[in-house]
Order: sequence, then structure tokens, then C-alpha cells
Amino acid sequence: MYRCMSTLRDTQNEGLVPAAARQLAGGNRKFPYRLTFNRTDVVEFRVHAAEHMSISGIQDKISLKLIRGKLEPTATQGEYILKPVPTADIPRLKSDVAANEHVVMQIASQVFGIAVPPNAVIHFADGELAYIVKRFDRRNGQKIGQEDFCQLSNRSEETAGRNYKYDSSYEEVGRILRQFCKAYPVEIEKLFARILFNYVFSNGDAHLKNFSLFKSDFGDYVLTPAYDLLCTSLHFPTEARTALEMFDEFETESFRQNAFYKRPDFLRLGELYSIRPERAENVLERFASGQAHAADLIDRSFLSSDAKQDFQRRFQDRLRAIAD
Repeated sequence: MYRCMSTLRDTQNEGLVPAAARQLAGGNRKFPYRLTFNRTDVVEFRVHAAEHMSISGIQDKISLKLIRGKLEPTATQGEYILKPVPTADIPRLKSDVAANEHVVMQIASQVFGIAVPPNAVIHFADGELAYIVKRFDRRNGQKIGQEDFCQLSNRSEETAGRNYKYDSSYEEVGRILRQFCKAYPVEIEKLFARILFNYVFSNGDAHLKNFSLFKSDFGDYVLTPAYDLLCTSLHFPTEARTALEMFDEFETESFRQNAFYKRPDFLRLGELYSIRPERAENVLERFASGQAHAADLIDRSFLSSDAKQDFQRRFQDRLRAIAD
């Protein structure tokens, strides 16, 4: 018995269940579960394609295109982003990075109904694992108008310094959404759930560039599918619990007493977002009710045994934090 390399469900054969393959491939195209090249080739391709690549960041990620059943690196018109195990130094559990992002994205979608692009883990030719995700910034072959919250708030390293992605608060993130999104009452609850999700699953790198708006089929701007979701504290155990402060200048009494965010902080954030208290409470309760399903996906994931144990411990710790 195998596990689907996308959904983590049981399957008789190695690879992906048909529904997951169709989602990733689009239509009835087959989707491979093994690449024809290795991680060392990714670094070489990035060097040669550096002038043309449109994916930012320090990770050794590249664009791929599905051509006649094979995934091939491409400098333009990419359909997928491939993220191997990073070459950069990471304090711990480096080989688990790809499986980490995969399982957290699957938990977001399967357990908490957070929109994410189709994604999976995939083998290099030598068997090493990488993470692959379908690009969502194109529709019908055309690039979609999209801007992250740094761009929307006119922040860059040139205008705001090296820490520009982090010099903000989740309170301000809500204001940015209100300013640019006509569907604010709907989208703000999605944003609230994502911020809470990042906290519960120990993603300490949910900065301004990890939230974006894009143009919908109706011509207005809404939140993109969630991306770059992973349990960062698994690899950086001494990092802060959140990438941004919760509030501009305000501290709840709970935070003053505990020195970390708990349920009252999120309820206060919901108030500032103009979310009705009972609806904010419902979002918080969803994390408690989804506990068993999320824990099962962690156990079924491609993480190592040590990473699974650490992940489960961190998950339980954050659930306790938002319980009262």
C-alpha cells in the first residue's frame, strides 16, 4: 500500500490518485511522480536561466512545464514551481523541508477549507523528494494581475529597508485588504483564518509578501490561494511565533500576562477586522474540531519520524494557546 503523493490517501500504486493527477495536470493529462533530473541539475539550471526566471527568493526553486507527460525546466511560461531541499544551511531537519510544506498545504485544504493551488511531493531521478505546486498566476495561458501586500503598501528594500517584509502588523494587513478589496466582508474572514492557521501550524514567516491579491474572473481583486505554508519552527526552533506583530501598538491583557498570543488576541484582531464575534469564535473552534484529521495527515505525511513527533508537539502546543 502506498500513499498518494498529493492527498496522502492510500493507493495501490506509487504516484497520485487519478483526481489529484487531473488537478495537477489539468484535464486528462497524466502527471508524473518522478522527474528525469536531480537536485544538482536544478542549481545549474537556475544559473543559466537567472536572467529570465520570475520566481523570487533564496530557495533553489525553478519553473517547470508539463510536456508529453514529462516535467521539464523552463525559463518562461512555466506551469509549476519545483522546490527541492534547500542548499542553504538550515539549523535542523533540512531534508524534511519539502514534505513539511506539502503536508501543511494539504492540511490547510483538506481540514480547514483554505484555498491552495494543487500540490504534491515528487521524486527526483535519484529518489530524493521535492515539493511541486501548480502556478496560479496564469489563467487561460495569460498572466493574471497580482500584487502582494508589500507592493500594495509600497514597501521595498529601497523604500523601507532590509526588514521591509516584517515591519508591519496583522492589524495593518487587514487595513490593506480593506483598501484594495471590494469584497472585504467575505475576504477578511478568509484572511483571519489564514493568519490563525499560520499561528497554529507554527509558520513564523507569514510576512507581507506571503499575502497577495489577484484579479478574479469578475474583474475585482480577491485573495490568491494560500502559498508558502509550512511549519517553519520545525527548522528554526528559536524563531518568533509570528512574522509580524499582531497589532500596531496595542497589547491585550492576555499578551501582557503570557508574552505570547492566545485566544483573546485573535478575538481582538477579529474585532479590528469588523468580524462578528460569533464568527471569529467559529473560526477558532474549527481548529479544535479539525485536530484529529490534521494529526492524522501529519502521521501519514512524508516527514521523517523525528519531524512528525516534533510537528505534533508544536501543533498541540499552539492548540492549547488558542483554547483560552
